[in-house]
Amino acid sequence: MQNDAAGLTVPPSAAAPSGPQGGHGAASALPHSGSPHAGMPALDDSAAHISWFEFAPARLFYLPVVAYCAWLALRHRGAILPTNANPALPYSGFVGESKFEVLNQVQGPARQLIAPYRRIRRMDTDAATLDAARTAMTSLDLGFPIVAKPDLGMRGAGVQLLKNQEDLQAYIRDFPHGGDFLLQELIDAEGEAGVFYVRQPGEEKGRILSLTLKYFPRVTGNGKMTLRQLIDTDPRAGQLAHLYLDRHRNRLDTVIPKGQSVRLAFAGNHCRGTIFRNGNDYITDAMTASFDRIAHSIGEFFVGRFDVRFGDFSALQAGRGYRIIEINGAGGEATHIWDSRTRLHEAYATLMTQFRHLYEIGAQNRARGFAPPRLKDFLKAWTKERKLTANYPVTH
Repeated sequence: MQNDAAGLTVPPSAAAPSGPQGGHGAASALPHSGSPHAGMPALDDSAAHISWFEFAPARLFYLPVVAYCAWLALRHRGAILPTNANPALPYSGFVGESKFEVLNQVQGPARQLIAPYRRIRRMDTDAATLDAARTAMTSLDLGFPIVAKPDLGMRGAGVQLLKNQEDLQAYIRDFPHGGDFLLQELIDAEGEAGVFYVRQPGEEKGRILSLTLKYFPRVTGNGKMTLRQLIDTDPRAGQLAHLYLDRHRNRLDTVIPKGQSVRLAFAGNHCRGTIFRNGNDYITDAMTASFDRIAHSIGEFFVGRFDVRFGDFSALQAGRGYRIIEINGAGGEATHIWDSRTRLHEAYATLMTQFRHLYEIGAQNRARGFAPPRLKDFLKAWTKERKLTANYPVTH
């Protein structure tokens, strides 16, 4: 067991690298088969597979939230105050957020909880970028499989699980020149959660506003049907086939053996097909205290979402036994709203509460002497992120 001074324990199931550390035989170690949702609370399958607004166009769905933010901007005399909520991060992590820089802000014993990572610049040639990636993997003492993700971007854009060197070469080939991506240790555990945390400046203790449990969708073979047929006939996956078919295109016509479970999504993002469930009833004081310690280690960090993986949910409730795979600042979302059981008014109430905190904290930080960025700089960062995201490799 690994222990740190913050009272957090990382069990071998969550801490150990997954499978063989290199070579082409690592595919058998990928988390695409095995016990579905091991270590997680039982998935409630009685609810509707997809809510009527779950995949509504973003421009339409967020209109009431935009209107509410306009009122908050007038009330607090600042249109982009959410970019002042986390002075420790550029633009508070609301836009243009570097995953690398955010993770680097974690200090002290809490760093043990972060899955090891390195940042790679997409250079002029594939060969030079590949050499840099190999050097990074050697420095981490990691082989394949490994996770690749863009340094800038949200909602799982461009995240891939790389099984071998051919996958790495393909990722580099498809990645936009001049951009940066991260290579990170694969935490081979079924449990994943999004922990949305908020704390007022000057307060020692914060609160977990949202706990989202993430269940990776699966289909189970019957020895007769191909993967494509299993996806098309599954009550939920069939409605989201457009999210799954392309990423599994190389095995769609393969007959899946009877009893074999195939995981359809790797990235724990709702818009990529992962199943989200509201876990707010599972929040404990010990869990909150654990994320208090991490947030304090960052410094001027007051609101954001920690994405974590774990092998035992009861350990997460006790504030231990998890690894951080990503930290989202002010641009993170209380993602439990994408539970198909959530009602529309509940989703809006949560989002408006989230933005109320962002504006209030941003205003308090302004009063403490932290100036929000210029609107011109904010728009420049937003535009850069959008342009890069449009050219990222396909998400797994």
